[in-house]
Amino acid sequence: MMSLSSRSFTQAAIVLIAVVQIVLGVLFVICPGTFAAALDLPPAPAWTDWIFAMFGARALGFAYGMLVARRDLEKNASWLTAMILVQTIDWIATIFSLIAGKVTLIQVSTASFLPAVFIVALGMELSRQRARRI
Repeated sequence: MMSLSSRSFTQAAIVLIAVVQIVLGVLFVICPGTFAAALDLPPAPAWTDWIFAMFGARALGFAYGMLVARRDLEKNASWLTAMILVQTIDWIATIFSLIAGKVTLIQVSTASFLPAVFIVALGMELSRQRARRI
């Protein structure tokens, strides 16, 4: 059985993931240019509004998936696995962009560490689930 503290940590991480996904999803669907301006990035070409809206839709879908998974972690473990993959790609892209000098640490802000926190939290939950099945 999962201890209350580990369950609370997992639940909190999932809610935080969902909130981040909702914020990014809404921002990219409704006002994609605001993101670049807020981070002091050069304006993106107009066609990127389309790709940002598509990303925003996926972010909102993953927010929904995280909230569904939160209700029954074992039954919805595939959502946790999918989010680990998303966060891994996000984190790698962020680190490579920082190393290449495409963005600054101030611009990427929490993207430099939150994906790693999310990966650890969700990975720990999946490990607990595997241990309970053995």
